[in-house]
Amino acid sequence: MRALVVWCICLCPFAGLGQDYSSFANTIQDLYQVNTPEELNTLWNDLVESEAIPLVHEDSVAFLYRGEAKSVEWMGDFNGWGYSKDFNNNGTRIPNTDVWILKTSFPKDARLDYKILIDNENWILDPHNVDHQWSGVGGGSPNSELRMPLWKEDPITSKLVAGAETGKVEKDILMNSKVMGYQITYSIYIPHNYKPNHTYPVVYIMDGYEYIHDRLGNMITILDNLIHLKKIAPVVAVFIDHREPVNRSNNRRMVELAMNERYLEFLTSELMPVIERNYRVSKDPVQRAIMGTSMGGLSAAYFAFSKPEIFGLAGIQSPAFWFKPEIYTLCDNPDKPPVKIFMTTGMINDRSEGAFKMKSLLDKNTCNYQFRQVNQGHSWGNWRDLIDDVLIYFFPAN
Repeated sequence: MRALVVWCICLCPFAGLGQDYSSFANTIQDLYQVNTPEELNTLWNDLVESEAIPLVHEDSVAFLYRGEAKSVEWMGDFNGWGYSKDFNNNGTRIPNTDVWILKTSFPKDARLDYKILIDNENWILDPHNVDHQWSGVGGGSPNSELRMPLWKEDPITSKLVAGAETGKVEKDILMNSKVMGYQITYSIYIPHNYKPNHTYPVVYIMDGYEYIHDRLGNMITILDNLIHLKKIAPVVAVFIDHREPVNRSNNRRMVELAMNERYLEFLTSELMPVIERNYRVSKDPVQRAIMGTSMGGLSAAYFAFSKPEIFGLAGIQSPAFWFKPEIYTLCDNPDKPPVKIFMTTGMINDRSEGAFKMKSLLDKNTCNYQFRQVNQGHSWGNWRDLIDDVLIYFFPAN
């Protein structure tokens, strides 16, 4: 009787929605109604072999974990990794089993990172979820990945398309910055069939190490694909690394990207002249972009609105405007706004209110911009998905 009562309470949110949830409901009901360990093993093994964990149907999700524990929680984008208390992330143990369950719902096109927290101390990947997304400053570690039915991986952002020629990447170029008073490294992408007598558009990228990392931004592959498919003009890309060269664990991004006037001076008076001496890149602001995520998105807005005569294009992904609210004053009523802006935000614990506030300023100031919102969190899965959109908007093929 207890199992039946729990079942009725748990299923009522899915009733009367005009969609067939019978398969989803029946699978969960079977877990509640097993009578022997053998029955449970058979059902569980079927779920594992069919890669059905987490169990997903339409907009509904059942996170599942099997093992002895005092408590099981699911932590991820959906609850701000513990910072948001609005989402009930606590699992419930199915009576007379060692199976824990958390039922919830998300938009059908959502994609979210998560981990499982056992007994409030042991963080693990979902043992039976084959999908992973790497995240975290400097590469971090893998998270389990929830893919809702309408979210589909874009082959342009995931792997080199057939026949695509690869550009040249010069990695970890070291330079001494007098402005910053320390050494800085960067990498540069030169498109395939680069011609010294041709002038190329250029994009400068904050958090370049992460954008270039194949498990994070995978931007080199994206550039190769877009150029091969003639979706963008060939472009030079400069990836700036904020990690200290001799101590890569020391990432200076929280200082360098916090509307840092000295860092802007370093970029414009030291790094850019080096790039322009050694490579055929345009000095026209309408062919020069600045791009970044989170704190890098904050910096991209700051750089472009501070120096519109230098940066005519600003790619702003999940901007951390909350960190420096004075950015709104800078971007309001600009004398000469950047030529083009592409701003993106996730809608699930991605501080989207800041992006929407900035959007209202862009509307008021009649800026030329694109704005994209997606049902994802503050993660590289979100940002990688939209890199191609930003590049196509900035550098369309002729």
